[in-house]
Amino acid sequence: MGENPLAPVPTAVYGAVLLMPAIAYYLLQKAIVQKQGAHSLLASALGADIKGKISPVLYATAVVLAFVSPWLSILIYVLVAVMWLIPDRRIENALRES
Repeated sequence: MGENPLAPVPTAVYGAVLLMPAIAYYLLQKAIVQKQGAHSLLASALGADIKGKISPVLYATAVVLAFVSPWLSILIYVLVAVMWLIPDRRIENALRES
């Protein structure tokens, strides 16, 4: 956000930049599961994948909220980052069990 901290447009653009890889991750995950099949090891390990589905929603919400409250948008960006810092061992455990 550079020289314009807490300005609505840079905060929204930052969120849009964060939204793009979140969408790409979701689409890549769906493509891999579709290629391997719905009953593959990866599909069963992913399960509902709450983090992968909620991240793009939170980013899109934060982009819209940037025009209302940039602080709230930044808080959502930090929330998603912290959410992804928490290790998710589902795939590792599924590979270990097989």
